[in-house]
Amino acid sequence: MKRKIKYYRLLWLKHDLPAGLSVFFVALPLCLGIALASGAPLYSGILSGIIGGLVVSLVSGSSLSVSGPAAGLTTLVSASIISLGDYKIFLLAVMVAGLFQLLLGLLKLGSIANYFPSSVIKGMLAAIGIILVSKQIPLAIGYDQPDFWTSGFLRLFSDENFLGNFKNFNLHIRRGAILITIISLATLILLQRPWAKKLRVVPAPLLVVILGIVVNYLLTHLNSDFSLKPNQLVNIPSNIFADISFPDFSKLFSNTEIWKDGLIIGLLATLETLLCVEAVDKLDKHNRITPVNRELIAQGIGNMTCGLLGAIPMTAVVVRGAANADAGGRTKFSAFTHGVFLLLAVALIPFLLRMIPYASLAGILLITGYNLTKPKLFRNMWGLGWKQFFPFILTIIVILATDLLIGVTIGLLISIYFIVLNNFRVEYKVTKTKQHQTEVHLIRLNSNVTFLNKVNLRKTLDSIAPYSVLTIDGSDCNFIDYDILEIISEFETKAHDRHIEVHLQGIEKVNVSALH
Repeated sequence: MKRKIKYYRLLWLKHDLPAGLSVFFVALPLCLGIALASGAPLYSGILSGIIGGLVVSLVSGSSLSVSGPAAGLTTLVSASIISLGDYKIFLLAVMVAGLFQLLLGLLKLGSIANYFPSSVIKGMLAAIGIILVSKQIPLAIGYDQPDFWTSGFLRLFSDENFLGNFKNFNLHIRRGAILITIISLATLILLQRPWAKKLRVVPAPLLVVILGIVVNYLLTHLNSDFSLKPNQLVNIPSNIFADISFPDFSKLFSNTEIWKDGLIIGLLATLETLLCVEAVDKLDKHNRITPVNRELIAQGIGNMTCGLLGAIPMTAVVVRGAANADAGGRTKFSAFTHGVFLLLAVALIPFLLRMIPYASLAGILLITGYNLTKPKLFRNMWGLGWKQFFPFILTIIVILATDLLIGVTIGLLISIYFIVLNNFRVEYKVTKTKQHQTEVHLIRLNSNVTFLNKVNLRKTLDSIAPYSVLTIDGSDCNFIDYDILEIISEFETKAHDRHIEVHLQGIEKVNVSALH
């Protein structure tokens, strides 16, 4: 036992401690940025990261996966907070989402992601990326009014007084924010280049935050007009534990929207988690596979804890998991260590967090959003053909025009339509001959004839000419759907009106008189 403890201690010191520190540097700006994009209190993003590290990592069976607030949930979280009207009520929806995930895990339904077509999932993530980018643009340019997309930006293109509109718009943006955003984007883009691999000693998001703090410090020190206003810097309380919001349990059954939003958040968080753990497992040099049902139980417990303690919902996140793998993490204690560092950061150095410009976080999230909706993705989906591209693009359009649930539902229905249209086989064969000027038709039913064949079979029967002989042979069938039997029986009862002689072989007639 002592030898085992010594082994894990050495493993933690050599691999998991430095990996946890590296993941912490990646996670900190993302926790703040995602909370900002979600319209939630900034501390709620860090709390979500802390819970993902300290709670989920211990329950999860994944060695490399790291959980925390996810960009894929920002749109849904933001809309839910607005529609419910109170952050304390929204926290109830987060708990419902966690309960839903917990039940999925206990019922061993971790394979749920396999039933969602790839085109719909990609469309959903691309739409989220577009929304994420659009939300960051006002912050990236330091726009200080709430009407950027509703009228502030659009007013520039009105026919009347173009120059006046431009000057007015110019008064509400901040050159310092634009400068920091440009530096942030340039840094992130350059560090993604293969030749910059040796420069990645410091994680790119952390470097962006440091550069943003330094640039704003210099602008302020030089008394420049470019320096940021106080409301353009991260506003996090000195003692976040004193300002935590807790769920209002008295409203749990007062609003059905709580349960609806909770189920949608739970479903989306489940999909994103399962996709992420699959991606992170591929990065594991030791080829370990995450038990998905246990992962859903861990995520469910984590999100119920998030709702209870005032944090935004979480998922497993590819960026954090990939950073963990790249830094040499070996066990789940690297994810736990990152949670400890997040906790220490908000407890000991909140004054440093308050120096971070929103423009730096906007730059990070602009790249995150772009990665979800790259032009290359659209080209690839187009190359796969219309049956993949149409559900993909329709999912995006409907999500942008309405909301996430409607968009995913429409995308699913279109995908199912193409699957049915493309994959069901014609389970009957028609032959036509002539005997003494009389048309003789034979319809031979094959192994399994289902309701999917209703339309074609009805068209075939309607095309039989009057004064013909028709034989329908079902002798070789293993299964004939009741709907098919009904159509055949109904046709036989009416055939004499068209002078069609019908013979049935191996087919059981059903009573259709009740239909009339």
